Amino acid sequence: MQVVKAKLLSILILIPLPVFAELPWQPIGVEDYLTTRPETVELGKRLFADEILSGNQNISCQTCHHPDHGTADGLSLGLGEGAIGIGPDRKANPEIMKRVPRHSPHLFNLGHKSVTEQFWDGRVSLDPDAPSGYDSPAEAWLPHGLTSLSAVQATLPVTAQFEMAGNTGENEIIGAVRQRIDYAWPVIVERVIAEDEYWDLISAAYPNLERRRDTEYTHLANAIGDYINSEFQSFNAPIDRLSRGEQIDMTADQKAGMQLFYGKGQCGECHSGPLFSDGNYYSLGLPPMGPGRTRQWDPWARDVGRMGVSNRAEDAYAFKVPSLRNLSFTAPYGHNGAYATLRAMIEHHDDPIAALENYDRSQAILPEAPHIEMIDWIGFADKRELERIKRSVDLQPLGLSDAEIVRILEFLKLLDEPELLTKLQSR
Repeated sequence: MQVVKAKLLSILILIPLPVFAELPWQPIGVEDYLTTRPETVELGKRLFADEILSGNQNISCQTCHHPDHGTADGLSLGLGEGAIGIGPDRKANPEIMKRVPRHSPHLFNLGHKSVTEQFWDGRVSLDPDAPSGYDSPAEAWLPHGLTSLSAVQATLPVTAQFEMAGNTGENEIIGAVRQRIDYAWPVIVERVIAEDEYWDLISAAYPNLERRRDTEYTHLANAIGDYINSEFQSFNAPIDRLSRGEQIDMTADQKAGMQLFYGKGQCGECHSGPLFSDGNYYSLGLPPMGPGRTRQWDPWARDVGRMGVSNRAEDAYAFKVPSLRNLSFTAPYGHNGAYATLRAMIEHHDDPIAALENYDRSQAILPEAPHIEMIDWIGFADKRELERIKRSVDLQPLGLSDAEIVRILEFLKLLDEPELLTKLQSR
């Protein structure tokens, strides 16, 4: 990180700090995204919002990535298959065994060509040496012919018990998953192609398919990937207009906040580039709230983040730097949604260990589920685990004042694109 800091400071010397006439990254446009086709986007849009992909046909991709909640779900940790409702109004039923282990991330700019890994721990990534071209939890069973990381991602939640597949014995999809993951995808395809309306969309998207039975899950996943990569492009916020050399109205607090963001606040060291993420992994020492994505043989109920993928001790509790675009619409924040407000998240960055030690549990936005709530705070009962988290922290205290935090918050509003959210909500 010191190298990044030195490089950033050398850039800032060239920028008049009181004015910030230009930003230390180039503006982006449509040409910076993966190409898609309207026909596959239309098919993907329908599939994304359809519960037909889930085991018990009661949850869709859109349930946890809804435009009304900034393409996430407005919850710290979601309730997947079997729950009822959308967002903070979602309710559990007695059959739900645990919450979804991690906070549902927003979908903005996943189709940008610079994105090479997805998920909080990067467990889906480009891998030219793999037969499929990707590394993923599906390993050798991942279908070939997937055209983007978003398409790869679309193969996984439909096979996950607590997300979309359902509990063992409830339906044919989870039954197939229990035998082998790739047995489940043809079962989903059979459901979809049985509907004439879907076959019309599939035929339009893939005119080379002559028969319904020639459809594979790869066709469906690529369409969902195209929809995500096409419809959630965000590059017309005020900060983008500034990057293109246009004049924008900035308050004094926003100008000061920009200086703090790239200066004392050190935000720009990790939240760099046009997507406001360097794509790397760091430990912030976030409160260990929720069940976590526990490794198969781990004796503790915990979430070690990137270490679960890399198996490197230095990656313990490190999570992918998220993009800061449209933050006003994507609360709560963090890999487990530990903070309901952006201010609280910045305060955590200001002094991670103190924030961990004094965490206010009311910050968590968790749907009521009495039969599983004991799991929500189990991480705090293990004092040795808390010490391990503290030792992993990559940040040093910054000493930001309340006024400085307010100014950073004002600057971050320049990264919002409310017009995009309005357009998505109207579709």
